[in-house]
Amino acid sequence: MRTAPLTGTAPPAAAPSWVIGDVTVHRIDEIPLPPQTGPWLLPAATADVVAEQGWLRPDFADHDGILRIDSHSFALVVDGLRVLVDTGVGNGKTRANPAWHDLRTDYLERLAAAGFAPESVDLVVLTHLHTDHVGWNTREVQGAWVPTFPGARYLTAKAEYDFWAAYDMDEARRAMFRDSVHPVEEAGLLELVDVPAGGVDIAAGLRLVPAPGHTPGHVAVQVNSAGATALITGDCIHHPVQLAHPGIGSCVDIDPEQAEATRRSLLASLADTDALVLGTHFPPPTAGRVVTMGDAYRLEPVPGRGAVAGV
Repeated sequence: MRTAPLTGTAPPAAAPSWVIGDVTVHRIDEIPLPPQTGPWLLPAATADVVAEQGWLRPDFADHDGILRIDSHSFALVVDGLRVLVDTGVGNGKTRANPAWHDLRTDYLERLAAAGFAPESVDLVVLTHLHTDHVGWNTREVQGAWVPTFPGARYLTAKAEYDFWAAYDMDEARRAMFRDSVHPVEEAGLLELVDVPAGGVDIAAGLRLVPAPGHTPGHVAVQVNSAGATALITGDCIHHPVQLAHPGIGSCVDIDPEQAEATRRSLLASLADTDALVLGTHFPPPTAGRVVTMGDAYRLEPVPGRGAVAGV
């Protein structure tokens, strides 16, 4: 799949947002991923398994049992800092996955329209160092990859960075590090954070929560404000079908057993509370609350402000 180059002049649609106490979290859309993503990414989420969960339709799956999966970021202002959580796939990058290859999206225009011009971003939080979470770390300028957010600190867990530094990567992953991670590091903008078992505050109201398994240093991002809480999932939960079946894992989980244990622990802690879950790959309505359903869970959707049908 290739996203067509921009040809129109219409302004980007308003970014849906959710209010968490005194903090507003904006969803910054990049692309919907193609239908074949679900069977590849979550192979145990077969059409029959999906069809058993009527609450997934029509928002999170179509009537043929095909999962809907998106790529987007979240942007918020907390403690006076303009924060971006994950940076998607990026434009113009050579990728083995055709759905990610040489994209031409209006992501930066959407980000700016939400009030987060690249030069204004203070902090970029990377839940983990996978291709579809670090792409907009950089953009191409005169043939070179340079940091997209030149005034920002880029944070990721030290355990995450150390794992990949010692990993025998294939060429596709090495290329991703060359164009999307190393330029940030070489610019002195990459900051590695020790994330203990209980999590760590990186700003007032913003906390990194360890969520290992998908990758060893994967973190979720917790927002706390005025008694309200939200959790940005990263890839510890790829899709709401995993609430009904927490044992369904991703084909790219580094440690599937640990990934499942993390997912079950997080879901148990969120169930039947007022905490809002913001799914990094959840399609619209993207957010919801975890509700106990038998011996598992379902997602009770909470549409964002400014969202329209299907957005």
